[in-house]
Amino acid sequence: MNLENIHRIYFLGIGGIGMSALARYFLAGGFDVAGYDKTSTHLTDQLAVEGCQVHFTENPDHIPVSFSNPDQKDSTLIIYTPAVAKDHAEMKFFEANKFQIMKRSEVLGLISGKLKTIAIAGTHGKTTVSALLAHILKQSNIGCTAFLGGILKNYDSNFLFDSGEMAVVEADEFDRSFLHLTPFAAIITSIDPDHLDVYLDHSNLIKSFGLFVGKIEKGGKLLLKDGIDLPLSKDQIAGIEILSYSLDSEADFYAKNIQLNEGFYHFDVVIPGGLVEGLQLGMPGKINIENAVAAVSMAWILGIHAEIIRKSLLDFRGIQRRFDFRFEHPDIVYIDDYAHHPVEVSSFIQSVKQLFPEKKITGVFQPHLFSRTQDLYIDFARSLESLDELILLEIYPAREKEIEGVSSKIIFDEVRIKRKAIMNKDQLLDYIREMETDVLLTMGAGDIYALTEPIVKLLTEQKSI
Repeated sequence: MNLENIHRIYFLGIGGIGMSALARYFLAGGFDVAGYDKTSTHLTDQLAVEGCQVHFTENPDHIPVSFSNPDQKDSTLIIYTPAVAKDHAEMKFFEANKFQIMKRSEVLGLISGKLKTIAIAGTHGKTTVSALLAHILKQSNIGCTAFLGGILKNYDSNFLFDSGEMAVVEADEFDRSFLHLTPFAAIITSIDPDHLDVYLDHSNLIKSFGLFVGKIEKGGKLLLKDGIDLPLSKDQIAGIEILSYSLDSEADFYAKNIQLNEGFYHFDVVIPGGLVEGLQLGMPGKINIENAVAAVSMAWILGIHAEIIRKSLLDFRGIQRRFDFRFEHPDIVYIDDYAHHPVEVSSFIQSVKQLFPEKKITGVFQPHLFSRTQDLYIDFARSLESLDELILLEIYPAREKEIEGVSSKIIFDEVRIKRKAIMNKDQLLDYIREMETDVLLTMGAGDIYALTEPIVKLLTEQKSI
C-alpha cells in the first residue's frame, strides 16, 4: 500500500480509541476523513468538530458519496477494526466493490515504519507509560508523534503530532496487532494472561511477545519490567540491548526514597551510574510510580535532561479513565478507572487504599468480555474482595456473543465479602443514591464510562443540599 496515492480515508469503527487516533493523524495530514460507529460519544463528537464526517447507522447508503464511489476506489482507503463484524453491511459493500481495505494495525505499522518508533507493549500499564513518555518527549527538544490508547488531559487528545522523526506507539497485543510494528526501541510492562479468546493459552501469548521483541530493529533497545519471564531466542535478541526496570527492587532502573505527600508520590529514580532526584508525579496511585520509572528510563536512554524529565512529570495531568478523580468532597471521593484485568483491578484498589487507609471503599465493576470473565473469574474475585463493598454490573460483551453459563454471577459467587450486590446499569444510580461510603470507584473497559457523568451529577446534587 502506497499512502501517497490515497486522498480519502473511511473508518469502520471510527470511535474506538485506536481508530480515532489514526483518524486524527490523517486529518492532520490533510486527508478527507469519514467513518461509521455504532454509538455517538464525546469522542465522535470531537472528531466531527475536527472535520470528520461520522454517522451511526449501519447502512451503505449513509456513506458519503465521495467515499463510496467505486470510480474513486484507487484513491480511497478503508480502515477497519477487528471489533467490526465480518458481515457488517458497510464492510460487505466495500468488499463487493473491491475497495482497498486494511486493518488498523497494518496502517499503523505502515505509518510508524517511516518514523523512529518507540513501541510500548504489555497486558496492562502500556497506556500510562506511553502517555508519560510522549509527554516528556513533547516537553523536550526531541518531540514526537504519538498514537495512544487514552485521552491525555494535558492535550485533550489521544494523538499528538510533530514534524520530527520520533514516534511513540501503544503496541496492542490483541489479535497480534503489535507484530505489524518495527520499532527501534520497545518497552514491555507485563505479560499476564489476557485475550485468551485469541491466544487460547498463556504460552501462546508469551510466544507472541517474543515475536514482538524480534521485530525490534538491530541496534535497538528493549526495556523490560524486572521479573518478567519472557524466553527469548538468540535470533530475537540479536543486536538488541536489553535493560530492566522495576518499582523499587534493584534493576537497571528503579525508584527509591518513595514518599506519599498530600496524595502525590515523591521519589528518585536510580539510573545506570547515577540518580534522577526530586521527582513528583502529577497523577496519584503507587502503581503509577512503576509506570513513571519505565517512562523516565526510556527518556534517559534517549538523552533527555533530568530537569526536563522532572518538570514533565510534575506537569503531567493524567489520562481520562486512569485513576481519574471525578468528584471530591469532604464526605465522598469518586474515582473512575479503566481497570479490566484482575492485576489492574487489584493494583488500582490497593493504590486507593494507600491514599485513603481509614475510609470505606465501595467499588462498581463491569466485567469486559465473556471470554475474559470465563478465564479469569476467580482472579477477579480475589482482586475485588479487598473492597469494603462491591457492586457488580452485567458483563459488557463488546465484540463477543454470550457464552452459556458465563455471567457476572460467577465472579459474584466467588467474592468472599459480606457487602456485595449484583445489578444492571439502570439500577446503579438509585443504589448509589441510598448507600453510604467514603470512596466510590467505577472500574471497567466497557460502557461503564457512560455512567460517570450521571454519577458526578448525582453526587453534586446530593452534596449541594
